[in-house]
This record gives sequence, C-alpha cells and structure tokens, in this order.
Amino acid sequence: MKTKIITLESHDDLISVRDKFSWAKTPRILLVWPKYEKVTLRLLDLKVLQRHADSLGAQLGLVTRRMNVRRDGESLGIPVFKTTSAAQKDVWAESAPRTQRTPKPPRRDLRELRETVYVKEPGWRTSLLGRVVTFTAGVMAVLVVAGLFVPRAAVTLNPETQTASIVIPVRASPANTSVALSGEIPAKTISMIVSDEQTVPVTSQVSIPQSRAQGVAQFTNLGAENLTIPAGTVVLTDTLIRFATLTETRLLTGTNGIVEVRIEALDAGEQGNVDASTIRVIEGTLGLSATVNNPEPTIGGTNANMLGATEEDRAKLRDDVLNSLYLQAEEQIRASLGDGDLLIEDTLDIQEIQREEFTPPPGKTAATLTFSVQAEFVARYILAEDLKGLASSSVMASISQGFSPSGEMIFNLLDVPITDTAGVTSFRLQASQTALRDIDLMQVYNLMRGRDPQTAATTVQEALSLQNEPQVMVTPSWWPWLPLIPFNISIEIK
Repeated sequence: MKTKIITLESHDDLISVRDKFSWAKTPRILLVWPKYEKVTLRLLDLKVLQRHADSLGAQLGLVTRRMNVRRDGESLGIPVFKTTSAAQKDVWAESAPRTQRTPKPPRRDLRELRETVYVKEPGWRTSLLGRVVTFTAGVMAVLVVAGLFVPRAAVTLNPETQTASIVIPVRASPANTSVALSGEIPAKTISMIVSDEQTVPVTSQVSIPQSRAQGVAQFTNLGAENLTIPAGTVVLTDTLIRFATLTETRLLTGTNGIVEVRIEALDAGEQGNVDASTIRVIEGTLGLSATVNNPEPTIGGTNANMLGATEEDRAKLRDDVLNSLYLQAEEQIRASLGDGDLLIEDTLDIQEIQREEFTPPPGKTAATLTFSVQAEFVARYILAEDLKGLASSSVMASISQGFSPSGEMIFNLLDVPITDTAGVTSFRLQASQTALRDIDLMQVYNLMRGRDPQTAATTVQEALSLQNEPQVMVTPSWWPWLPLIPFNISIEIK
C-alpha cells in the first residue's frame, strides 16, 4: 500500500509535523525518528497526530528504536517498526474503531421550563415611573458623593508671633569635648602647608670684597726645640679676623727664635686691614710653643660698591612674603572649612617654616632678589553645627509655652573672637528665633468644614488668636461650602 514517509528533525514539534501531514495524500503516514537527534513529541502530541491522520483518512505508523516512543505508540495502538523497510513489508495492525457520541434528541418542553425557572421583575421596576425614580435617586447619590470628595479648600492662617532673642557668652577651647548651655564649645584645629615665592628688583648698592689684605706676622719660639711653621697656619685677631701664612718657615730656638712670615687674610675685603699688634692668636697646637704678632698693619684689602641687596632689602622682602603667606593660608583654610564654620583669626600662626631661601645668597650681587618659603600654618575653628546647636538650645529654652519655633534661626557674632594666653577664645553670640502660637488643626477642621467661606473665616478668627482673618479659597470657585471631609481641606500656617 502506498505510504508517505516523513523523517523528523530535531527542531520539529507538533505544529510543524501536522503541517507535513497536510501534504500527505496516501492511506498510510510513517513518522521516522532520527538516530542521533532528539525530537520532543510527547504522548499527548502523538495522540493529536493520530487523530489528525484519522481525519485525513490515513493510518499513522512510527519508525523508532527509542523505547519511550515505542511504548507511547503501542499504548495508543499505533503500529511501531524498527526500520522503514520493515514498515513496508510487515502488516499494519488495524486501528481500533472510534466510538462516536450520539447526541440526545432535543427536549420539547424548554419554553415551559424557562417560564418556570425565570423570576419576573416586580411591576414597579418595569414601570416608567419606577425607572425615573430609580434614575433620579442614582443621580442624587452621585451628586452627594461628588459633593463629599470633589470640593477642595485651601486655608491660610496667620497666628500670633513671638521673637525670642538671646545673647550667649561663648568660650571655645580644644579642651571642650561637647557643647554646653553655659557657652562652652569645642574648638577644632586645622593645619595647612603653604608656599610662596616673590622676586623684586634691587636698587641698593652693597660693598663687595674684592682683594685680600696682606702683611707680616712675627713668630717667637717659646720652647727649647726648633719649630716648623707650615704654610697655611692660621693666625687671628681678637675680633676673629683670620689670616694664613703663605710659606713654610723654620723657627729656631734661642736668640734666633724669632721669624717673620708673609700672611694673607682668608676673607677678601676691607675688614682684613687691621692695625699693628692686633694679630696675637695661633690656631692649633703650635700656639702652645710660640707666639705671634704683626709689627705692621695689614694692607691691601679692598671693597667695591656694586648693585646688590642689603640686609634691609632681604628683611623687607621676607616680611612681605610672610605677610602674603598669612593671607594665602587664611584663604586656603577658609576654603577647606564647611559652610558656616567660624575661623578664629587670631589663632592663625606659623607652626614651622619648612624651607626658606634667598636667591642670590648673601654676599652675591644681582639685579633682582628672590625669596621662596614654605611653611606649615595652624589655626582653630568652630563647627557651624556646634554654634547652631548652642544657639538652638539657648533660644528654645527662652521660647514661651504655647509657642513653637518657625523658620530658620538667625545667629551672628557681636564682637571679634579673642584668644587669651591659655588658648581659650571668648566672644558673644546673638541668636534670634521666630515662634508661632500653637494651633490645633483638628479644632480648625471642626470649625470650618461644611460652612460657607466667610462664616468659616469669622468663626476661626473669633476662636483663635490670629493676626489677620484667615484666607479661604474653595475649588471649584462656584462651590458655596467648604468640604465636609477634613483631608480635603489644606491648612497652611504662616
């Protein structure tokens, strides 16, 4: 018998296989499972495919070696084969005949049953008057609900106000750990490293050493042995002007124990020109065995006036740079503090100068003078939250009973903070706070709801201590009364 063979693929499902059945025009349809691919057809899917094949007038058969598929097919009475050749050679078992339901004949008494079961509406509901009354009652109910929930009212109250102001003597110190009502408040410490460099033109004339003074030193042997005076032996005056011998000389004993040696000042300049008999000290151990003197003044030391910075110029530039450094340190410290934090200005000071340098160094000439410095500054400050906490605590204690604070508290310094030698900073702080008389909102709701705006405003004005008559605005504007429900009334207190 002619058979349509359909080889399944891994992506086939119930819908795709049904579509393939539609092209089959043979009395037998054979589904072939692939050997190495998995096809997901459940027992219910096989049942549906079997019925679809029956509707096409064909018998369904399966070719598979999978035990679960063979078991499902045999349970449904579908012929199952191991190969397609076996399916074409073997006899297919006939499918069991399908049982069909025979519909029962229609009943003849359905109208009578409907009349028996159906309950007729009362006459007042079917009449025109009853329907008009019912509709009118529904409309009235909707209007009542709308009247309860739709209107809105905004009420503005201006209660009696009171201003509480107090002056607080403040004492800030690092030793304080917390804010006290007595005015004790912690002072924090902050440090900042700041550097600066400035260059100025030089207009002063300075005396610069040019040549070294020279002369003769006379050595006398005090001992019984001959001495050697090495070249470079240092001799000096009582004012510590130093000279060195230029040659090595032998100093004999006895009557020949005196020798003269050429000397030269170690430092150039006019300070090397000293008077006779002023060089009297020998450096080193040689001074224990001999004495020295200059029989004649030393000469030849000269200075030249050249463009260069004097000590006054250096001192002035250093003061200017340090003053600028103070300003920079204050600016940077203020920038690092939080909003409202109070910097105690008289505590700003240099903790340590880490580096300072003049260019050129002293003794050198140049048309400009540069000074660079780096220093660590320290200062004390007070946190804004500590100031606010102290002011708030003090002001709240001065507000009368029956009033509550409103708006932001204002506080300001009455004088400049001054720090004493013990490190305690003292100043006066003025704090002000506006307070409003307490209002019972539930009382206001009860006085106003359901009344017309003018009557409600007058009633509240008479019952409460207000500065002005309440302002009442109803939405929609044409609605004549305030809402009955309290949450539809918003109250603003100013």
